[in-house]
Amino acid sequence: MDLRDYLRVLRRNWILIAATSLAGILVGGAASILTQPIYTSDTQLFVAIQSSGSVLELQQGNTFSQARVQSYVKTVGSPVVLQPAIDSLGLSMTAEQLATHVKASSEVNTVLINISVTDNSSVQAAAIAQAVGNSLVRAVDTLERPKTGGTSPVALSIIKPAVAPAAPSSPNTRLNLLLGLAIGLGLGIASAVLRTTLDSRVRGEADLRHVTDAPLLGGIAFDQDATKKPLLTQAAAQSPRAESFRQLRTNLQFANVSGRAKTVLITSSLPGEGKSTTATNLAIALAQAGQTVCLVDADLRRPMINEYLGMDRNAGLTTALLGIEEVGDLLQQWGEDQLYVLTSGQIPPNPSELLGSQEMKHLIAQLELTFDTVIIDAPPLLPVTDAAVLSQHVGGVVVVVGSQKTRQQDLSKSLGALEMVGSTVLGVVLNRLPVKGPDAYSYTYYRHDALKSGSSSNFEETKPESRRSNDLFQEILPEERPARVFPANRH
Repeated sequence: MDLRDYLRVLRRNWILIAATSLAGILVGGAASILTQPIYTSDTQLFVAIQSSGSVLELQQGNTFSQARVQSYVKTVGSPVVLQPAIDSLGLSMTAEQLATHVKASSEVNTVLINISVTDNSSVQAAAIAQAVGNSLVRAVDTLERPKTGGTSPVALSIIKPAVAPAAPSSPNTRLNLLLGLAIGLGLGIASAVLRTTLDSRVRGEADLRHVTDAPLLGGIAFDQDATKKPLLTQAAAQSPRAESFRQLRTNLQFANVSGRAKTVLITSSLPGEGKSTTATNLAIALAQAGQTVCLVDADLRRPMINEYLGMDRNAGLTTALLGIEEVGDLLQQWGEDQLYVLTSGQIPPNPSELLGSQEMKHLIAQLELTFDTVIIDAPPLLPVTDAAVLSQHVGGVVVVVGSQKTRQQDLSKSLGALEMVGSTVLGVVLNRLPVKGPDAYSYTYYRHDALKSGSSSNFEETKPESRRSNDLFQEILPEERPARVFPANRH
């Protein structure tokens, strides 16, 4: 993954990252509250040579003092120093136990000794530090005193008395909060990357490109009202949803600029990805552009177009394929534009055989001679073979991909099935894309007053009266007007 992929991962999982970061801060704060405070008190001693000789003797004495300082630092943790301090304060602990609370150090090239003592009480920490410092002074004086008698050549003096600290040295609340934030943020980012790696769902164009290089014809943003008002005519004219299908119409014309695919099959990998609504709205958008369009419901297992458009499906595609009636008698006009619908008809026991038959091929050829564009809503590719069989009779296939529903391996299998039968994939439509976020696909430029005006009337009010015409072919295609190809021939 490159930098943009990582940024997309962070934007997709920002809630997870924020939650883990907040949890880290809470854990750091809880640790600070639950941890017993510890106070640290310091004292500092100076090591001197008791000599008043020449400059050379003073220099030699200073070198001698620096060499002895490390020995004195080691002596601080011995019972020789600690036991007198315990006795003077009346502490109920051994020298070994006290040694764990005492730390001695020295600064490089100096004759200074630092003693730090930690304790749960600030007052006791200062008392112990002072007692240990005094005990070290006496211990060094005893150890350095000549056996023949006389005074010790080395003298230690306390230059920084121990003081009771006002604030605990541990826990460091600020440090714990920052550490908790860093750990939580790191875990959140790691979880986001792992989650994205394991999640193979197609969320946007970036995920789509991992599977195929097919053109992205358009993206349909998710609209909660689409379940109740699925049609293009039920949305405001300048709404993002309406603009999406107009953009899809335009991109499809560019994808089929040669005009060879007069019949376009709309399918998906799995049920529930929105192929039927996409096919219906694409047909409406094409009809609004002035083309004569035929919408065929070839999903002979779960037909939906008749429900969306409010039509009767008792007689339709299967009726024509069985030769019971002519296709011209079965077409129903919808709306004020030149949109004609061939519903599914009765559901047969052998959909695949009917859709792959010569009668179906002949019917498509007959519709292509009459209409500018034929849009066929086919079943999904993976559960059944209907769409793959039918795709051999059409000029091109458009695959609808449901965002956050379709997995990359499912889409790959679907495209592989189409490639196996030699179908022409015109492109892919991403459906149910989020309105916000890294995978958003919306037309906010056109929104201005569109949302204020609201959508069109209710579903029942937007379903125009459907009608059948026995002379349909002659009505929409007079003899003096030649059939147009898809896209419409402008010459």
